[in-house]
Amino acid sequence: MPPPAPPPSAGAAAYRRRPAPPDARPPAPQPKSTTSLAYKAPPPKASVQKSKAKAPTRNADGDWCFADEPGFRPNLAPYEVLQMGSFGGTYFRPIESHVTQSKFKSSEVLTEYPKEWWAPMGKANMKRMLATTAYDQTVNTYGVKCGGDLYMWESSGWINAIDPYGAFQWYCRFFLGRRCSDDARQISRFNKCMGPTGRWRSTLCGKINNANTAFDSRNVSPVIRQTLQHWGYRLTEKHYVAHCKKKGLTPQLVGRGAVSSSSSYEEDSD
Repeated sequence: MPPPAPPPSAGAAAYRRRPAPPDARPPAPQPKSTTSLAYKAPPPKASVQKSKAKAPTRNADGDWCFADEPGFRPNLAPYEVLQMGSFGGTYFRPIESHVTQSKFKSSEVLTEYPKEWWAPMGKANMKRMLATTAYDQTVNTYGVKCGGDLYMWESSGWINAIDPYGAFQWYCRFFLGRRCSDDARQISRFNKCMGPTGRWRSTLCGKINNANTAFDSRNVSPVIRQTLQHWGYRLTEKHYVAHCKKKGLTPQLVGRGAVSSSSSYEEDSD
């Protein structure tokens, strides 16, 4: 397993930006009165396959490779996303799902995942980083808030009953080998955000080029960087240069490495 990420940092002050894409938005406590929920579209039905897929491997570029889904290449594992500081610490908080008509407890949900995922956080920080009921942007890597709430996800028809917490829960389970009939939809959504032509990855590259600064500068679009992290991705120099080449731009690499230690987490390939 790759080395753990450094502890999260308060980072920069919060910025106001365009809303993040569906499910990149961290869950927040639902309104007290949500007994009736009007869906814009019904959640898609899904079934789980009996057999599990092989564990992903990491290539020399740091991308996670899934043998059965070669077009899906996140470069952060679920445990890395959470160890780095994400979702304001709320993702696996207790929820009441209107899709399943069930309540879920953090203590029960977290037992599904390897204990090694949470060990680097330490017991004292687990609740703060995984299951706090109040969104805390200081938990996040970039110290900013991005996202909506579970009620919005559900009412928009984005939540599948097999993954009541949302897309990141789907990613955790996919990473561990579960395969289901909802995989194609979720992979498409991930790639539209953080894939080679994904909206947020492309937008970040453009902003970096316009700012004439390094690809890893924390001063450029911390909200987009945090959003991409929630979707299992962090921009690399190679990906930035490839984007510029495709767009006929000159990569701006000045000041490379001039970032705080909390954002300089690097992974070696396995």
